[in-house]
Amino acid sequence: MSLLSPGRNCWRIERAGRLAFLIDGAAYFSAVRSALAKARRTVFILGWDFDSRIRLVPQGAGDGLPEELGAFLMALVRRTRSLRIYVLSWDFAMVFALDREWVPLYKLGWKTRPHRRLEFRLDDRHPPSGSHHQKVVVIDDAVGFVGGLDLTHGRWDTPQHRRDEPYRVDASGRIARPNHDVQSTVDGAAARALGELCRERWLRVATKVAALDGPPAHDPWPDGVEPDITDVGVAIMRTDPGWAGGRPVEEIRSFYVDAIGAARHSLYLENQYFSSSVVGAALEARLREPGGPEVVVVSRRTEEGWLEERTMGVLRARLHERLRAADAEGRYRLLYPHIAGLEGPSLLNVHSKVLVVDDETCCVGSANFNNRSMGFDTECNVAIEARGEERVRRAIARLRERLLAEHLGTTPEAVRARTAQSGGSLIRAIEALGRPERKLLPINPVAAADLDRIIPASAIVDPERPVDPERVVKEFVPPDERRPMALRIARFAAELLALAALAALWRYTPLHGMLSAEDIPPLLAVAAFPLAGLIGVPVTLLVVATCFLFPAALAALCAFGGALLSAAVTYGAGRLLGRNAVRRLAGARLNAITHRLVRRGLWSVAALRLLPVAGFSTVNVVAGASRLPFLELLAGTAIGMAPWILLALTFVDRVRAAMREPSTVTYALLAADTALIVVAVLFVWRRFGLAEERSG
Repeated sequence: MSLLSPGRNCWRIERAGRLAFLIDGAAYFSAVRSALAKARRTVFILGWDFDSRIRLVPQGAGDGLPEELGAFLMALVRRTRSLRIYVLSWDFAMVFALDREWVPLYKLGWKTRPHRRLEFRLDDRHPPSGSHHQKVVVIDDAVGFVGGLDLTHGRWDTPQHRRDEPYRVDASGRIARPNHDVQSTVDGAAARALGELCRERWLRVATKVAALDGPPAHDPWPDGVEPDITDVGVAIMRTDPGWAGGRPVEEIRSFYVDAIGAARHSLYLENQYFSSSVVGAALEARLREPGGPEVVVVSRRTEEGWLEERTMGVLRARLHERLRAADAEGRYRLLYPHIAGLEGPSLLNVHSKVLVVDDETCCVGSANFNNRSMGFDTECNVAIEARGEERVRRAIARLRERLLAEHLGTTPEAVRARTAQSGGSLIRAIEALGRPERKLLPINPVAAADLDRIIPASAIVDPERPVDPERVVKEFVPPDERRPMALRIARFAAELLALAALAALWRYTPLHGMLSAEDIPPLLAVAAFPLAGLIGVPVTLLVVATCFLFPAALAALCAFGGALLSAAVTYGAGRLLGRNAVRRLAGARLNAITHRLVRRGLWSVAALRLLPVAGFSTVNVVAGASRLPFLELLAGTAIGMAPWILLALTFVDRVRAAMREPSTVTYALLAADTALIVVAVLFVWRRFGLAEERSG
């Protein structure tokens, strides 16, 4: 009886003439470069991350083409006029910004002169805080790669996972943490189906794409890659939250549950995370069965960074405790690959996403054993099933043996022999084969009591489905930090009134004698704008202050000139500061600002000038670092500031009138003018702010 069922736990099953498992980044990166170099018609690259600066073969490919990925792809389209390349990368959350290539560089074009047949898009068609996590490359609809590896920095590594590996570098060029991962490659109808998947995903963020062609006349299969199995059915399975107008797809979730339930002897899992509620419940049920299968989970020893330690680490500890309590027969192990000399920041990062069920089924892809991968992020896995064919059973077992051999520092043949001697027990074979320099050791994650109390349920920290943003705010944001837009605008209006009151006191009381408006040259007022902008003083408050200082016409000229000068100076600061400094300055607003700057150009600049929640100077600095055209910034600033200056002049006139002739009428007019400002800001926010956030 077949485990795989299209429409339930997979999308479709297609034949592959060849299938190979590529273990670790060095094998995958060299293979994908070889296949890309043979491309003639189309290339699709889908990823969670993409970095054009990496070298797929850091020792040197020696194929006569540029070494850096971006230049390599550019050379391919220039060399082959029939070729089109489509690169789709997640429109990422700011929490990952320091680990990624500067995204606005691509939002505004591939480097400075993009090629019309090389297209790069950022995928924002996912729920708030969700991600595009599929890692797929398809060449000419003839060869496809699926797995856990993105074409980005820090992923290249060899099975030796040396501590000091000069070719394994991070975005800053420093030696990166050792990284273990697995990718698969297929050809034939399976690759063609992956091409269809890529096109469907691309059309969510674009309007056109190259059509699916017939089989190519050439063979782009990568040089030097020997297939692990030939002529085999390949199941393609997906996770999709259905955010972009479709229905939710939970094929991977269903497959994991079905596969765990079908195991008779052993379940071998490799994964970056281990926190999925549904996977945990399925494993717990099997461990409670008398004589059920062994469960061996290989993961990384510690989570990566303080945030994961305090969220995913707590969830892993909770799940581990549940499984230990259910394991009355000692059939469960949670292990990490120990390599002598790798400690602290050099611990091996297990990033693979692999499931092997007995010798009957294996699955490789992008989906983690966490809740997000079950229904929240977009994922893609491939699987094969023996269905009674001994040659397929041998290929499935061989994948598990290769993985264990790497972790134990031995050979696949030794793993096979020891497993047979142990009566088929993976646990006994692992314990027998371990050596001091390389072995699999137990992980015993324990959540600190204080963290266990404050970390909310996994439905919030690691959601399986899109979460209501209001619920997330209630869980994570302290009450005094939750400020709805209406309250922000009310506070802004109150600040305007307070400034007006202070200005009026100075203008119409004895304080005026200490320093009068006549003592302040207009040029000094103009010069104050860029100086104040560099230290973050809101430009709207400067405009109002200028309107109090000078007569209407002169005030308008000073405010207008000062705003443009401030925009120019802070734009130049962004150009000089560089990308990393701007990331620290803009913080969590960087994504929202760049999104607006690029989508609507000068009209986005104009809209951002009217919003009291997008800092004037911050927008300018980000625009400068992003290489937004300077004249576009100035034009948008002029358009956006003109209404502000007009409203400010009217507002100041109402304040002056109320001070000169206090009456119900003058106070009512002042209140009406304040209300007009609030209404204008709310209109711009809803037109240019909320609408874009909902579309994401």
